[in-house]
Amino acid sequence: MRAVMIEQFGALPTVQDVPAPACPTAGVVVKVEATGVCRSDWHAWQGHDSDVTLPHVPGHELAGAVVEVGPDVRDWVVGDRVTVPFVNACGDCAACRAGEQQVCERQTQPGFTHWGSFAELVALDHADVNLVRLPGGMTPVTAAALGCRFATAYRALTVHGRIQPGQWVAVIGCGGVGLSAVMIATSLGAQVVAVDVSRAALVAAHKFGATHHVDPRTLGTGSPADIGAGIRALTDGGAHVSLDALGSPATAAASVLSLRRRGRHVQVGLLLGDQAAPRLPMDRVVAWELELYGSHGMAAHEYPAMLELIASGVLRPEQLVGRVVRLDDAPAALAAMGGPVGSTGMTVVVP
Repeated sequence: MRAVMIEQFGALPTVQDVPAPACPTAGVVVKVEATGVCRSDWHAWQGHDSDVTLPHVPGHELAGAVVEVGPDVRDWVVGDRVTVPFVNACGDCAACRAGEQQVCERQTQPGFTHWGSFAELVALDHADVNLVRLPGGMTPVTAAALGCRFATAYRALTVHGRIQPGQWVAVIGCGGVGLSAVMIATSLGAQVVAVDVSRAALVAAHKFGATHHVDPRTLGTGSPADIGAGIRALTDGGAHVSLDALGSPATAAASVLSLRRRGRHVQVGLLLGDQAAPRLPMDRVVAWELELYGSHGMAAHEYPAMLELIASGVLRPEQLVGRVVRLDDAPAALAAMGGPVGSTGMTVVVP
């Protein structure tokens, strides 16, 4: 098969002919019809993820058709059109038995723990636990857009944020997951303050329904305290829910400080390396009884409610796709994730 191969961290990957993946006993091989380019893939390419060993094929947001089925698989056959969460669960650990497959104790992740979907074929283990059947009429490009960013934002807001119509939601960082959060929150009746330093990202957030869109540099000195105070002023006392969709010590602190009393902060953006343990204003957390959550994707069994909203037209994830490229263009698209924002919307690769 053809695949994007990382042979050295930070060096531009190349498209090569490589061996096709073997089918796991309890898994499947999927012909990739579309795969998203995510900031997490960029981190893998840069060597920021200890699970990645070289040589390596990145990619974890995928949709396609099953072309091979392992002997222990019960629920899937060749030809089924599927997508999959980025966390592939084992189905047997304590977390999985409790229905929390997104934090499986023995999870695998395509594009991180093993070769991923920047390829013509990808192997996925424990298919009966992890595969999601695509609704009729959903295109592979739309399905790939669900993979990491949209599904993560959906669960972060509905399960942890518990948003209700009329409530204020602050979305800090309007990249793929942030714009997904804006769309989801507004579609569910919330009022959204979108925060980003990119004018293009703020325009997109307004398009997807944000009530206010602000550059944090216009809020006082741009410090977390000033950003928080500015958002509280815009929302009559603070956001009910705030989402750090970027991932930095400053944005995490600003998210917490933007909340009203009894508000809920959800951390979705990754903090890695020397930023992994940021200082947070715990005095505010205690005094205002704030809730702090991390959110790590969404289990396959939770997809149906989201898919119903998409089928009904309440949610339109296809509008979040900025461009579609071929596999030969994937290395450049991956590299672009580390540069300044040139355009908004997700990039999807069609092998």
